[in-house]
Amino acid sequence: MSETITVKPNNNVNNLLKFIKLGKPQFAIGLFFYFSLGALLGVLFNAEFVLSKFILGFAIIFLSTWAVHYHNDYYDFVSDHFGTPTAISGGSGVLVEHPEWRNKSKIMGITLIGLAIGISILFTYLFSYSITFILFVIVANLIAWFYAAPPFKLSYRGLGEFGNTAIGLLFPGLGYFALIGTLNLPFFVFAIPMLFLQLLFTLSVEIPDMEGDRLGGKMTWIASKGREFGFKIMAISGLLATISFLILPFTNLFPPIIDFRIVALISLIPLSLGIIELIKKPLDKFTATKYCIYNLASIFAAVILINAYFIYLIKII
Repeated sequence: MSETITVKPNNNVNNLLKFIKLGKPQFAIGLFFYFSLGALLGVLFNAEFVLSKFILGFAIIFLSTWAVHYHNDYYDFVSDHFGTPTAISGGSGVLVEHPEWRNKSKIMGITLIGLAIGISILFTYLFSYSITFILFVIVANLIAWFYAAPPFKLSYRGLGEFGNTAIGLLFPGLGYFALIGTLNLPFFVFAIPMLFLQLLFTLSVEIPDMEGDRLGGKMTWIASKGREFGFKIMAISGLLATISFLILPFTNLFPPIIDFRIVALISLIPLSLGIIELIKKPLDKFTATKYCIYNLASIFAAVILINAYFIYLIKII
């Protein structure tokens, strides 16, 4: 009588892929365009484009952003049980499926942050930058850490939007800092419309999670005030971003080669969606999530197009 031998599949590769999925590295890659936008602005201010600076600077951004989802999912472990992950929000769902990985997730987050800070120290040494560069990286990671972590737990106290919106300053800021060697008034003025675009981004990723966040004890603006409020703020943010871009040339802080009317025209992409959402009022979860995915796509499209415009200007200088 023949004996049937069953070979159990090796789950190591699947588990590794799930653990990588937990960190949502695709978001870290997507934020490349925020970083490069700041770097290109620096070049338009006559900074020399040094490839090693650019690569090391982006490595810091990549590791810091990758770390966010590991430590946020660790601290959001309880609240994530009340929601369903979407393509743009709700955590990865991996720790809900594998609670035994929770400590590993925290350790991974800390490790990635440590690597990011380590590279910032190396960067400062190699290019003789001020220690302010290291402090900038540390502060950026602390803001991300305390989004969900105690004692501040910003997202549970109605302050998470301020931390997330700061990305509109921090990520292009690191690109600018890496190339030009400092953060100055022109950058902070340029960051104003970027902050409005990032607020639009932040609320878009909160809207799908409204019900789960309420049950999980999070006090996001959407959980507290609802989706209709969120769509109104997003439309206003899009409008303020466009207006801000139109005002920038009147500050006389920027090279005259930059035509901010073109940048403002590009910013109409997310603004137009915001106006459509005000009219349609997509308040059920399924429809709201669909529009929020469109919002994120429109913001990335706008940022990529501004990058392309800046590259064009650099080539004709």
